[in-house]
Amino acid sequence: MDFKQIFRKIIKVLLPLSLGVILLWYLYRNQDLGEMMNVIKRGVRYDIILFSLIFGLLGNMIRGLRWCMLIDSLGRRVRRRNVIYAVLGNYAINMALPRVGEIWRCGVTSKYEKVPFTKLLGTLFVDRIMDTVVVGLLTLCLCIFNIGFFQKFFSENPLAIVEAIYRMLSSVWTYIGLALFVFLIWLVFVRLKHLLVVRKVIGVIKNIWEGVKCLWKIEQKVRFAVETLLIWCCYFLYFYITFFAFDFTKDLGIRIGLIAFAMSSIGVAAPVQGGIGVWHFMVISTLVAFGVNSDDAGAFAMVVFAIQAAWVALVGLFGITALPVVNKNKEVKDSVKPEN
Repeated sequence: MDFKQIFRKIIKVLLPLSLGVILLWYLYRNQDLGEMMNVIKRGVRYDIILFSLIFGLLGNMIRGLRWCMLIDSLGRRVRRRNVIYAVLGNYAINMALPRVGEIWRCGVTSKYEKVPFTKLLGTLFVDRIMDTVVVGLLTLCLCIFNIGFFQKFFSENPLAIVEAIYRMLSSVWTYIGLALFVFLIWLVFVRLKHLLVVRKVIGVIKNIWEGVKCLWKIEQKVRFAVETLLIWCCYFLYFYITFFAFDFTKDLGIRIGLIAFAMSSIGVAAPVQGGIGVWHFMVISTLVAFGVNSDDAGAFAMVVFAIQAAWVALVGLFGITALPVVNKNKEVKDSVKPEN
């Protein structure tokens, strides 16, 4: 591995992490750290937070079982434990390299289950699309019934990304670029489709599309929907139970818990390690909007994120370590060739 490759890998880790750390500094720069430490030392029921971790693990295990359904619909029966370990490891890797965990998940499952990587990538798209749909519907419902909060939130916390999207959509260069992109796609896949490299790319795209189509091939669609609901119920409990570990959040109620959960889920989607910084911003801003002192809200975000991040890393490392162990006998068996 040359210096340029090493440098690129370091940048992939440090750049998003730096952005998250800068946002953390911005959020906590005016906080009373002494008061926050008093809350952290004496005002937290850590037993309750530790209990909530069970639901985070359960949600990810159900996610693994749901992914098994998508893979099975391709005509490939996979071992449940391998897929679950891969899903757990996925989140640990994302803590170091944002979004790389998804690629690793498909790669390691392809290795141990002999399923084409590109088809697994298609099933992963479906898995992530379902997440986007659930979070989007939840946020939409909460917006409808809590329109005042969301109007106040976005007026007090204008997001640079929203402004950037508006500028992009109002620029003529955006549409010129889009037209050029469509022309380039047509040129490559219609006029140059006889080239070997283009044929290979088309083959990869077809395999990915086969994976995407798995949603229509699932035999137990009701079970798939139930497991999707269970995943997000577990994630909500994973977050909401922590409210009862602090005196200033335990009486906020489930409605505010749902709003804070939806906002935190949007924060996790940011391409930084575990949503660090962005997650804190979403949670702190939401709690403050509902009357929680900013120092208390900062302490809540700091404690909950730190413990949950450590849990995700610990469980994920277990999954990563377990995969080669549980597949050791199979690898040995596959390596033994019959004598002539």
